[in-house]
Amino acid sequence: MTLHKEGFKIILFSTLIFGGLNFGLYGWVGDNWITTSVLVISLILYILIIQFFRNPARFTPVNENHVIAPADGKMVVIEDVEEPEFFKGKRKQLSIFMSPLNVHVNRYPIAGKVVYQKYYPGKYLVAWHPKSSTENERTTVVVENGETHILFRQIAGALARRIVCYAKEGNSAKQGAEFGFIKFGSRLDLFLPLDCKVNVSLGQKTRGGETILAYLA
Repeated sequence: MTLHKEGFKIILFSTLIFGGLNFGLYGWVGDNWITTSVLVISLILYILIIQFFRNPARFTPVNENHVIAPADGKMVVIEDVEEPEFFKGKRKQLSIFMSPLNVHVNRYPIAGKVVYQKYYPGKYLVAWHPKSSTENERTTVVVENGETHILFRQIAGALARRIVCYAKEGNSAKQGAEFGFIKFGSRLDLFLPLDCKVNVSLGQKTRGGETILAYLA
């Protein structure tokens, strides 16, 4: 299993903390139910941390007419809305909620050129809150491909306290390639043209870099 680079420091820190805690406790009280309980709890937490930073290989069905899921998770929003930040008009919003158990690598939904990127500090409302898209800490990215512009927004949640975005204005975007990472639960919104054909339904699970969310007209 490949681990994401964003987890290296946290995994190293966790190894030292859990290792030191269990080694010190065993030396202090010996082998009994207390040390066994702490060891089991430590192992469970350590495994959860390891699995959070996993970075599995994905095989993207590259197609300029496909909008590919940028993240693993569950579809929680499919509706027409006003997008005031970049488009300043109606767009079709698709939102993916990522639980702490999901892979948290974020991938480009389409190929093209990054024409807009902006970070906003903000609150840490639960990721499914309607106002999280406009009030939480977030980063907005827009990729242009010909006349098509797709906006996607990384949104921090109640547990997610760090958004990592590698996309910069002027960068080339490769469909399915990594553009960011969000730590410990979050949400990702996409804003698509109104005439696109949605290929997913509410509650459906997605696989980042593989699930086709929509077909462009």
